[in-house]
Amino acid sequence: MSGRNMPIEPTAKPNNGRSQPANVWKQIVASLGKGVVILFLSTSFVLGASARLLQPYSGYDIWFLSMSTALAASAGQAREQVTKLVAQVQRADYEGDRAALKRLHGELAKFSDKKDLAAQVEYWRGFALWRRAINGFNEPGDVSDMQVDLRQAVEEFTEAQRQRPNFVDAKVGALSSLGMLGASMLRSKPAGLKDPEIQEIWAKAMQLIKEADAIDAQNPRLVWAKGPNVWHIPVEKGGGPDKVIEMYEKALDSIQEHKVVSSTDPLEPSWGEPELLMSLAWSKLNQANPDVNTAERYAQSALKLVPYWHYTRDILLPQIEAAKAKKMAAK
Repeated sequence: MSGRNMPIEPTAKPNNGRSQPANVWKQIVASLGKGVVILFLSTSFVLGASARLLQPYSGYDIWFLSMSTALAASAGQAREQVTKLVAQVQRADYEGDRAALKRLHGELAKFSDKKDLAAQVEYWRGFALWRRAINGFNEPGDVSDMQVDLRQAVEEFTEAQRQRPNFVDAKVGALSSLGMLGASMLRSKPAGLKDPEIQEIWAKAMQLIKEADAIDAQNPRLVWAKGPNVWHIPVEKGGGPDKVIEMYEKALDSIQEHKVVSSTDPLEPSWGEPELLMSLAWSKLNQANPDVNTAERYAQSALKLVPYWHYTRDILLPQIEAAKAKKMAAK
C-alpha cells in the first residue's frame, strides 16, 4: 500500500469523523515519507503472520496437535502398561506361580508391535517362559512341558536380539534356556552328550556365551547364567565348584557396589542380586565340604530382598536346615 492509494478526502469537504483517519495518514506520509509507511505496514503484516503461527487455530492445526498429543499419550500408556506387566512377571517368578507366568507371557504379546518397546517386550516374554521352566524343574511335573517353554523362550530372546543387536541380557536368557533344554534331554537320549541335537544345542549356547562375554563379560546376570556350566567343567580346565563360588562372589560385590544403576528404565533388566545370593547358598550347600552356616546366611540375605521367594524359602532353606541338623547330630 502506497500514499496514492490512501482514501484522503478533499480539503474543501467539512471535517468529520470519517475524514480523521485520512488526515492522520496524510500527516504521517508528509512527515515520514512513503518509504517509512510501507516499511511500517510490512512489519505489521509480518508480525501479524508471526502471531498467527504462534497461535494456530485452523482445523488442520487442531487436528495435527490433537493427533500428536494422542500418539504421545498412547505411547506413554503402552509403556506404563508394559511396566506393570513386567513387575507382575518378576513377582510371579519369585512366587513360583507358573500359571501367572504363562498368562503374562500372552498379555505382553499385544505390545510386540510397539517399535520403541519391541526388544524389551520380547525379552520379558522370553523371561516369563524361561522362569516358568525353572520353577517347573523345582516341582514334580512333565519335563516335556518345561522343554516347550524353553524352546519358546529361546525364540522370544532371539527376537529381542533381532530388535536390538548386542542385547546382552537377551543372550543371557537364551543361553541359559538352551543349557537347561539340553540338560533336560539327556535322560531321553540314549547317545547322551553325543546326540546330534544335544550337541547342536550346546554349540549354540557356547556361541552365545562368547558373544555375551565380548559385549559385557562382567554383567552379573551373565555370570549367574554361566555358573551351572562352569560347575561341571573339570578343575584342571578352569571350572569346578570353587571357581563358580569365586565368580558369584565377585559378581555380587560388583552389583552391591553399584546399587544406583545407570539406567532408570524399569523395563531394562536389573535383576541379579537375589539370584546370586541364592546360588551362593546352593553352592555352599552342595560343594564337596558343605558350609551350611554360610549357605544359611546367603539364603537369609536373599529372602531379606525377596521375602516371598518360593524356591529359597520353601525348598532351599529347608534343605540347608536339614543339612545343618544332620551335621549337628553327627558331632
